[in-house]
Amino acid sequence: MRLIFQACSMILTLGNLVATQSQSSGWKDVTNIKIINFNNENMQITWAARENFPNENVSFSYTFDEGKQKVWKPCPSYLLDQDHNSGCIFKTEGPTLAMSIRNSNGSKELFSKKLKADFYIKPNRPENVTFFWKEDTVTVSCNKPEKAVRCLRLELQYKSKFDEEWQSRTSRCCSVEEQGFDPEKCYSFRVRLKRLVPHCNVVNYSSDWQAETFWMNGTLVDSCDYDTTPQSNTVIALSCLLAVLLMMLILLILLCKWKRLQKSVMPAIPDPKYIFADLFNDHNGNFQEWIDKSDHAVLQTKLEYEEPECITEAEIQHEDEKNSDKQGPLEKIFTFSGSGETNDLQAAQIACLMPVSNATASFAGVQILMNEDMYVTL
Repeated sequence: MRLIFQACSMILTLGNLVATQSQSSGWKDVTNIKIINFNNENMQITWAARENFPNENVSFSYTFDEGKQKVWKPCPSYLLDQDHNSGCIFKTEGPTLAMSIRNSNGSKELFSKKLKADFYIKPNRPENVTFFWKEDTVTVSCNKPEKAVRCLRLELQYKSKFDEEWQSRTSRCCSVEEQGFDPEKCYSFRVRLKRLVPHCNVVNYSSDWQAETFWMNGTLVDSCDYDTTPQSNTVIALSCLLAVLLMMLILLILLCKWKRLQKSVMPAIPDPKYIFADLFNDHNGNFQEWIDKSDHAVLQTKLEYEEPECITEAEIQHEDEKNSDKQGPLEKIFTFSGSGETNDLQAAQIACLMPVSNATASFAGVQILMNEDMYVTL
């Protein structure tokens, strides 16, 4: 029976093609004609207007009537290409379509064709698609269309993030089964209906893809994007940013502490060129000549700045005793003369003694308090 059915389908197809070609007028002169019968509900006829009719804004008419009593209908809705009629959309009203393209005023026919509308059907998307999972096997099914179920096939395509291309599986309408799915992977699924060629269609038309769904271990999920770990990528990016900031902070601290660290680890060696500038500048590095002149300068400086000999406290007391013997035992007078010699002597005495702050010094049996400002308090 199946072979008989296929043979009949082939005969009908060939008969349709022969009838179409024999009833066409001007077909060889017109190219890029596309005919689509949307689920046997609406027809869409398009033609290349600028290529086929460059100087004409053509008109389109059609009929589904048979025999001599044909009623031609004008196109209800044109498709435009730069203000030129390039197609027409109208309802499907029967199995046989006759169409005619004429010039703008309809006086001359430029193209005509008669065809079987059922051989140009593009099915609708599958409806009410369901997924049934059992271990590593999935069964996908959909509602059966009302017409021409034998001409339809259900195609299933799927892939995981490890697959570069879609894997495909086709079965009779309206159920398809596939196995070998990994429960640890997330899969994308999509399905569509296809028309059999050449048994049912002369053009290989398939429906649009049903909305893509995502499944993992038999559970419907919103997306497989999480499987690519976008959160992990965010964490890695933040970690790298923090590491860079930390490195910059460490480098900044090292730059601030570099001089101190350099001095502690590698102390600077003084350059004799700057310490002994006169040796190199005045004597051209002649050390003997420089040292001779340096000894003379040091000796001269020593003589100029030699401090006066300090007078000890014992010598002061001895002098006071002599003076007291001359003036009397009960009289103890300090005379502060305005002469330069007396002042120099007192300055030398104070410089030699230099008592500690608030310390007591004794001069000729008299206790003298020395404060921190080195003033003498009697």
